[in-house]
Amino acid sequence: MDYETPQFFRVIQYATEADRDVVDMVSGSPDWDPPAALREGLREYADAPPAANQYPPSVGLAELRTEIAQRRGVDRDQVLVTNGAGEANHLAMAGGLEAFPGEEVLLVDPTYPYYAGRANFLGAETTAVPVAADGHVDPAAVREAASADTAVIVVNTPNNPMGVTYGEGAMADLVAVAEDHDALLVSDEVYDHFDYSGRFASALATGSAHRLVTNSFSKSLAITGWRVGYAVFPDGEGLAEAHPAAGLHDRARTRHMLTTVTGSRPAQAGVLHALRNTGPEYFERVRRRMDERVTVLTGALEDVGAEYTEPEGAFYVMARFDGFPGTFEHVETLVDEAGVAGMPGEAFGEARADWLRFSLTTDRVDAAADRLRAFFG
Repeated sequence: MDYETPQFFRVIQYATEADRDVVDMVSGSPDWDPPAALREGLREYADAPPAANQYPPSVGLAELRTEIAQRRGVDRDQVLVTNGAGEANHLAMAGGLEAFPGEEVLLVDPTYPYYAGRANFLGAETTAVPVAADGHVDPAAVREAASADTAVIVVNTPNNPMGVTYGEGAMADLVAVAEDHDALLVSDEVYDHFDYSGRFASALATGSAHRLVTNSFSKSLAITGWRVGYAVFPDGEGLAEAHPAAGLHDRARTRHMLTTVTGSRPAQAGVLHALRNTGPEYFERVRRRMDERVTVLTGALEDVGAEYTEPEGAFYVMARFDGFPGTFEHVETLVDEAGVAGMPGEAFGEARADWLRFSLTTDRVDAAADRLRAFFG
């Protein structure tokens, strides 16, 4: 994989400069409104006294950390608020590589490119574990790939780019692999509100000291630009001082403070207000919208005989068109001749390099479906 070139930007730029109308199915930025309570909270914050405009605690607003902890069933001291899930994942992977023996990161293939890029940035060896035919990674395959050199295992559920979701049994098995190989399972659960299968299970349910969960409000509250994420660290209580997980939170907190000092106080306050004042109907409405878009796009894929992985969560569909592998060149052809921009499978690894990934975060899925029918029909 090419870690140096900003591959998403490359496709978006090409689509933007095209001489025709193009449906953007590249980015995962929600096209719908955030909860009304989010804007309400930010408006209220604008009138706050001067002290409220100064540095918040580096670990995050205490009230927000408490709210997160209560929702995730953990102690507040396990929660660190970060600048998006990106920073949370960086701290988790860097901490795991430092604290646990070994220099290898296991990644599911296909994988979100930033995991692979981050491992490369950290100087880690990477091993890719290909998904099975149904798009899920088999925990037994992860176990077979793991070794004494494995320090970190990264999984994303619901998943980008496959759109699959891992259930309780799979997550327990993956945590067990990490435990048996003295490694850290980093579970990125940023799409947890977008599970259409009813199967999603958090790695937090295991209570293991070998799991670290990352998340953010970018997707669930439709605010990718606010950069409010968090990490839930293993519970250090009762761990021996020599246990690799014992100092994970403290070291991550220090790195976070030295790198960014802290996160945005208004953004954290707005998120807190939204969490306290947004009912489940908001999330249900958004899931219904996404479910409808899945139906529209997969209907077009079936009409043209494309192979695809049934989406169980997140915003994405991966598909394979016979005789049209998922290269950057073919992505550009699709932009030029069909007016649809997707991501090439080769951007996500080797296992699905001949597939294409389409994001459903656009209200023009119907137009994209019609254009794909016309191009491949």
